[in-house]
Amino acid sequence: MEKESSKTIIHHNLTNENGSNPDSNESEFQFTQDLSLESIRKLHNKFVTERNWEQYHSPRNIMMAMVGEIGEIAELFQWRNDSDCQVGLHSWTDEQRNALGEELSDVLIYLTRLADRCHIDLPKAVLDKMKKNEEKYPIDKVFGSSKKYNMY
Repeated sequence: MEKESSKTIIHHNLTNENGSNPDSNESEFQFTQDLSLESIRKLHNKFVTERNWEQYHSPRNIMMAMVGEIGEIAELFQWRNDSDCQVGLHSWTDEQRNALGEELSDVLIYLTRLADRCHIDLPKAVLDKMKKNEEKYPIDKVFGSSKKYNMY
């Protein structure tokens, strides 16, 4: 991967390699594949260390900061009607979509930092949790249903 600044990665704009919006057609959306959670963890650790902020990064403080960022995401959706919040957010301006991308990035960065500070291997935890979910929600019982696992 080419060297990119923290700002470039953290404030990634919401276009693909062609410069077009990835949601402009109805094909399946995909994330950029050249950035792993481990890369994010290392990038953010370097950012924090360079600023001598480790002293403030207790798991509790990181969790509280992440909740604040989730609140900022909620504000972007607050008071919008359902038609404004359909898959792809086609009615949103580029500026609104970029703002959402920045807030989602903040949450992911804090989530990765929280996992790091708690010594949780987040990719492994995701795989383990998905396995549990597959067992808890068998396709033959839940297909097309929104019922919780204890309702069937």
